[in-house]
Amino acid sequence: MSYLLDTNVFISAKNLHYGLDFCPAFWDWLIGAGNNGSVFSIDKVADEIEAGGDELSDWAKHRGKGLFRPTHGALAPHFGTLSDWCTRQQFEPAAINTFFQGADFYLVAHALAGSHVVVTHEVMSGDSKRRIKIPNVCIGLGVRFMTPYQMLRIEKARFVLRAADR
Repeated sequence: MSYLLDTNVFISAKNLHYGLDFCPAFWDWLIGAGNNGSVFSIDKVADEIEAGGDELSDWAKHRGKGLFRPTHGALAPHFGTLSDWCTRQQFEPAAINTFFQGADFYLVAHALAGSHVVVTHEVMSGDSKRRIKIPNVCIGLGVRFMTPYQMLRIEKARFVLRAADR
């Protein structure tokens, strides 16, 4: 199983539970899982992270760059599938336009193309037509998704202090 990480996974990790300054094990785990091909993200997510101009963007550029895969032409059929689904749901035109321009559109297309599990903090939206959310799209297109915590448990990630670190 391979996991495809949304931008909010990186940003929330940095800002909340896995700060770069106090939980380097999380970030090392990401790099290791990326090196073995089980966890990755995409160039459009890297672009959103880079726009932050902070310590996370520095990490992504210098340590995490191997996690971000390029978007390639082979995804074109999946862009069509995704676009068709979005327009059939009768979302507001502004919601569709915003979704098509953001990383989420490309993230779901990558997941469709490679049968990856999307990892996100987003939760399903009820009947709102004002914003397209990743879980709604994933359910609509049969793409598996989960939270970062579910992924970490499935992968048995452990961030344990060594006795010398206590």
